[in-house]
Amino acid sequence: MTTENKIIKENDCPAEGLLKLLSGKWKSQIFLLAVSGPLRFNGLLRDLKGANKQSVAVALRELEDYGLLDKKVIKLKPLHIEYTLSEKGKSLIPVFKQLEFFSD
Repeated sequence: MTTENKIIKENDCPAEGLLKLLSGKWKSQIFLLAVSGPLRFNGLLRDLKGANKQSVAVALRELEDYGLLDKKVIKLKPLHIEYTLSEKGKSLIPVFKQLEFFSD
């Protein structure tokens, strides 16, 4: 069973499972930045004020493990890694739009 499935199955409410998937200081912010397009690690460090390398790396790894981000290695010199929303991640965009509706 994947980590994502385990988190969701432990909760009776799908919304609560989603909140646990995106809990933490940086995961939801990284997800929202990924909506705008591909992300690179150093760009995230610049955009996420106060984030350190380790916390961003952990958040990216968890989002990838949950199937919300895809990781693409671009074999150029120097090596580039890009993170983009997966199809599953894109399916959550309407949920975030609804949350924005309620934030007014």
